[in-house]
Amino acid sequence: MFKSISISLSPNTEKDDILLALSLLFQPQRWKVRENNSLLIEAKFKEYLRIKHASSFNSGRSALMAILNSLRLEDNDEVLLQAFTCNAAVNPIIWTGLKPVFVDVDDTLNLDSEDLKRKITPRSKAVIVQHNFGWPAKIEEISKTAKKNNLFLIEDCAHSLGARFKNRFCGTFGEAAFFSFGRDKIISSIFGGMAASNNEEIGERVKEFQRKLDYPSNFWISQQLLHPILMNWKIIPSYAIHSFLGRITLGAFHQLSILSKAVYKKEKKGKIPPQFPKRFPNALAILALNQFRKLEKFNAHRREIADFYKKELKEFNLPLARFQGGIEPTFMRYPILVKKETSEILREARKRKIYLDDGWRKSVVVPPDTDIRKMGYIFGSCPRAEEIAKSILNLPTHINISLEEAKKIVEFIKKYGDQRNSR
Repeated sequence: MFKSISISLSPNTEKDDILLALSLLFQPQRWKVRENNSLLIEAKFKEYLRIKHASSFNSGRSALMAILNSLRLEDNDEVLLQAFTCNAAVNPIIWTGLKPVFVDVDDTLNLDSEDLKRKITPRSKAVIVQHNFGWPAKIEEISKTAKKNNLFLIEDCAHSLGARFKNRFCGTFGEAAFFSFGRDKIISSIFGGMAASNNEEIGERVKEFQRKLDYPSNFWISQQLLHPILMNWKIIPSYAIHSFLGRITLGAFHQLSILSKAVYKKEKKGKIPPQFPKRFPNALAILALNQFRKLEKFNAHRREIADFYKKELKEFNLPLARFQGGIEPTFMRYPILVKKETSEILREARKRKIYLDDGWRKSVVVPPDTDIRKMGYIFGSCPRAEEIAKSILNLPTHINISLEEAKKIVEFIKKYGDQRNSR
């Protein structure tokens, strides 16, 4: 049977990850605090990034909430962040009583340093720099602007664990940074996150915030442990038969609450679900540690696949093929920009069991069914981001995409991506 190609269906899991999750599923005594592997992965992060403080949480948005809480800002203070982002980066700002202000993106899909300067007001107190799809932002320019305007600099490293700028890891330039171990991130424990800082005061306040939190429920933990098992043994094989069967199978597991969604319905309306913020449960920390050991292998593979796309798709607009000296990206995705309607391209891809819709399109705040008015976005304020959202198509780079599968994707894109009319 032909194996389906997917960008976001449990992309990082290998056989050892699946068997580890299966083993943990039958050891509920290890799910929360017994062995405290959350402390171990915090220590691993401090060693890897060479930072003083690392605090683990059940998600990247929980980690961002802890960081924002540590800054002691006042209600309605402004936090600047780029448009073309996930609501998981916007919601923690709203949930902590602050106001998101959106900044347009540059030609690498990262925060535009010039538009940042235009958007700063007396109420601006912090800026979040997102290294989008693992491509380091122009962090030196943004850092200078932040210091000049007394802004806290927070790095969003959800896509960029292991990325470097001038031989320095992303996540070590600002006052604090947060990472995500979501199901399609650089490393995955299905849900999980880390707050990192070299600032003593911020680091201690984040740790204090963490200590006051509860652990997620056993039911929620079981949903996450089931994810790699059911995805690889039931859902992905269903997609290999037919996309409709795959959607029905995945939908049934969601409807029956056997699996949780990556983004909850409340989050799409700016509301906080009861699952956040929480501490990082021991079981998911074990999964994250297993993946952390494979980080360099994962990132080397992503760079190899990205390099292949770059060479083979030269006729397309490739935002991450821009030259920027001194950077080492992680390529969580490899975006291309097309003139042709992306929904049409994705529809043709599905017919060939190539599933490229990862939800990063159509809207400046994704998933595309997010109510961006509730996010505080003003239409027309970030025209470049709005245009990119209409024309972006992301290609997979994860460990389960072989070079042969990347070739099939390239052949499809060359045939259906309308390169003659691309920019």
